[in-house]
Amino acid sequence: MKDEGNTRAGIQVIARAAAILRALRDDADGLSLGQIAERVGLPRSTVQRIVGALQVERLVIASSSGGSIRLGPEITALSEATRYNVVEECRLHLSELSRRLGETADLSVLRGAGMIFLDQVPGTHRLRTVSAVGDVFPLTNTANGRAALALLPEARARGLAEDEWRRWHQKGDWARFSEILAKIRDTGLACDDNAHTDGISALGGAFRDRNGEIHAISVPVPSQRFEQIKPQVEEALTETLNILKTQLST
Repeated sequence: MKDEGNTRAGIQVIARAAAILRALRDDADGLSLGQIAERVGLPRSTVQRIVGALQVERLVIASSSGGSIRLGPEITALSEATRYNVVEECRLHLSELSRRLGETADLSVLRGAGMIFLDQVPGTHRLRTVSAVGDVFPLTNTANGRAALALLPEARARGLAEDEWRRWHQKGDWARFSEILAKIRDTGLACDDNAHTDGISALGGAFRDRNGEIHAISVPVPSQRFEQIKPQVEEALTETLNILKTQLST
């Protein structure tokens, strides 16, 4: 009976530590112990004890002033290993999507306040779009960013969107933008019609990997042929996302 109680307690500690790590993942600037406690719904003393253990393992670190906690180097190392696995797992599907459409297919991941490009298969058209692996794209005016936001809880999505508008000195309309996100949740696809780069439009869809991280596959197309090919892109991208979601759920 004692062993069973110890097992339950151990599982509870792991679950609480995971909740703390997720809270820090969603705030790249770091959080104070009080903020973490509020986010995860735990007493500050409990959070302090768990954070202390995570610091020993370098899973979290404190800022130089000691005022905030953020994800540590060990998390980064684990994340890098996972990222390459995701790239490998998606590469065949990206290649097939690009071959089927003749257009560029991209894989990106939500990191902090932007979408980071992890992989790309260039299209076969002479006029095509190309982005470099490692490029960071915004969230509110790109197909992949919008698709990623649509997977987040509304409050978190709103916070990221409004932070981006403030950072870029843009006037955003959350009520209108939340309607866009609602439509994306219904259809599974997001559209960027010249919103990010003039002359380039895109469709994108997002999914969570086995660790819960949000990734997106997007197909950017020169706008001059976007409307003509849009139905084919919608069909092919939806099929690719469905295959990936099934694959990642097993």
